[in-house]
Amino acid sequence: MGVSPGARGSVGPGRPGPIAEVSRPLRRLWLGTVPYQEAWQLQRRLAAARAAEEIDDCVLLLEHPPVYTVGRNAEDTHLGAGPSALRELGAECVEVDRGGSVTFHGPGQLVAYPIVRLAGAFPIPGVPGRGDVIAYVRALEGALIATALLHGVTAVRRPGYTGAWVGPSKLAAIGVKLASGVTQHGVALNVCNDLDWFAHVVPCGIVDAGVTSMEREGATDLTPALVAHDLAMALATALGGSLSEADSTLRRMVVEFSPILTSSEPMRPNH
Repeated sequence: MGVSPGARGSVGPGRPGPIAEVSRPLRRLWLGTVPYQEAWQLQRRLAAARAAEEIDDCVLLLEHPPVYTVGRNAEDTHLGAGPSALRELGAECVEVDRGGSVTFHGPGQLVAYPIVRLAGAFPIPGVPGRGDVIAYVRALEGALIATALLHGVTAVRRPGYTGAWVGPSKLAAIGVKLASGVTQHGVALNVCNDLDWFAHVVPCGIVDAGVTSMEREGATDLTPALVAHDLAMALATALGGSLSEADSTLRRMVVEFSPILTSSEPMRPNH
């Protein structure tokens, strides 16, 4: 499936480092700023390709323009004054097929969408072809916590909830979907985004929780692009694989989906 033995390099911004090729790589791809609906459609296309064994596991790293996404467990009370009022703020409001309630994505927030065959990363003993979703979510949490710590922010798990937390405030949210054994959606890490957007909803449907960012917790001079490599590496480690560059098959599929996403030279790490 397009594995090039011995390749090294990087296709995403962030701290440079060697990328090893192994039998089960996690291929990363930095896409810059992508409208939510377009990224969602791309996820579905890649998930179908992963289920058909046409591509390896991969992770899309990006930012979104302002958008509120409403998951399957959202209640009307979580949406503040309602979808129309949220749109009047200058954001999209989109119902999505992930778990969880409502959250916000926007500039300054790093979003990662792992497209992973779950049985390969977290097989359930005695159940061929099935993966452990709970173990997967715990792995995502571990990757977020490790990434924050690299930049001096101590985050933890909060019993009874998902995500990464600093005290009573959520630093990173998680919402996933599993279809045909392949994961979609993923994580959103608040790096340097405007947190006021969250004040118009009940984030993740949790009434007694706040929202924070790496910047608010003291991390300086960070952008999603600068954190992307660290998160991708942490995800690869948590999923039991090894971070690899996007191969020609994955790149071609993204190009065929949207030529706009081919402006990929900024995907090199910043030195």
